[in-house]
Amino acid sequence: MTSGAVEDGKWLEVDKRTTVLARTLLVVVLLLALLGAVGCKPSASGDKLKVVATIFPLADFVRNVAGDKAEVATLLQPGDSPHTYEPSPNDMKSVAEANLLVINGAGLDFWVEKVKSAASPDLMVVDTSIIPAMEGALLSGDEHESEDTAHGGVNPHFWLDPVLAQKQVEAIAAALVMVDPENKGFYLENAAKYIGELKSLDREIREETDRFSTREFITFHPAWTYFAKRYGLVEAAVIEEAPGKEPTIDEQRRIIDLVRELKVKAIFAEPQFSTKAADAIAADSGAEVLLLDPIGGADLPGKDSYIALMRYNVGQMGEAMQ
Repeated sequence: MTSGAVEDGKWLEVDKRTTVLARTLLVVVLLLALLGAVGCKPSASGDKLKVVATIFPLADFVRNVAGDKAEVATLLQPGDSPHTYEPSPNDMKSVAEANLLVINGAGLDFWVEKVKSAASPDLMVVDTSIIPAMEGALLSGDEHESEDTAHGGVNPHFWLDPVLAQKQVEAIAAALVMVDPENKGFYLENAAKYIGELKSLDREIREETDRFSTREFITFHPAWTYFAKRYGLVEAAVIEEAPGKEPTIDEQRRIIDLVRELKVKAIFAEPQFSTKAADAIAADSGAEVLLLDPIGGADLPGKDSYIALMRYNVGQMGEAMQ
């Protein structure tokens, strides 16, 4: 393994498979674009950084980059929905003590202003939806328009595309370097290694999805749009176009007809939401209900890392689509 100094105009070579663009100038420009606060609250020498992430996949990205240099807390717990989450006093305390807050953005964690109100003015905030690398990659969607009109109804579920997840990891690594420059090499090397694993995951998923005999699927809400686009699948219908907006009788009938027409074997629901509507559609169409989990959690066996979570979801899809 080789490594080089981070210098203007140079690449940091980490291993033969993976290189990370780590020019000092680029890092500074990137951070100016993506950080909600330009100050940082350095921890005492020898102390671990305190990092808070809004959802589990982001927390797992942080853990892979920061390793034992940081204590990482996740605001949403397994089973929580970002659409209905309300911060608890403990959540507020975690953010108040944090050096870095990592949010998904694009309206998913629209409640983040509540938790930021408890934070130090020196808290560094990374919104992974507004980094330059995401420019042109985000897809439209009206489900969050009322929650975050500044994003114009952007679909926020881009972490479910392992290629875009790599961009989030790069942003997290850059933020950690800014907060803790003494460990710059450690963070960049870990980020490069983990991005290599995500590239392998992308290839693995492509090989699996290429074997699917059907490309269309029906899911609970538009969480899998980025995933479908990346791997040539078709999100033929969603049960709820927006969180809490239950389908009308006519909409249910349309989905039932589509299930029969496409010979869809399963309706994909999510553990963060009731399966009532999916159960009703499945009962009338002859399909079964399977669960896709977009968030996962550290305490959920088989879904306790981002990579494990994505493998679980591809396995669930494979049961109905191979």
